Amino acid sequence: MTITLEDLRPAEGSTHKTKRVGRGRSSGRGKTSCRGHNGEGQRSGRSSKRGFEGGQMPGYRQMPKLKGFKIVNQLQYEEINVGRLAALGLKEVSIEALKEIRKAHPSTVGLRVLGNGEVKEAMIVKASYVTPSAKEKIEAAGGKVELV
Repeated sequence: MTITLEDLRPAEGSTHKTKRVGRGRSSGRGKTSCRGHNGEGQRSGRSSKRGFEGGQMPGYRQMPKLKGFKIVNQLQYEEINVGRLAALGLKEVSIEALKEIRKAHPSTVGLRVLGNGEVKEAMIVKASYVTPSAKEKIEAAGGKVELV
């Protein structure tokens, strides 16, 4: 059996007959036709503007204004000072090595080495960015810097 457009019917109970208003007292919607007695809503041609809440401060004016914009898909970098590199106990410092020892968040994509602190031992640092002072300190301790 094929179904055609003529056979389609709404689901049982999903549709209702519209209530006819203003058709006498016995209809249950007579006289004022559910509009009340006086005021704006009772008059014909009433239409309130979108967002109007009857004189109350509208919701869109209660909300704070958004300022600026948010960068979608912004790359996250892990920042670490050279003073903390020795405490990690790694001979080769990279973002992958930091993720393995759970010192970097899994969503970070790169490593930025900053120049605060002192370096005592030689190490290889693979980073996305190294400040000039950090590079100078790492190389002075006998280490090597590679930009990835």
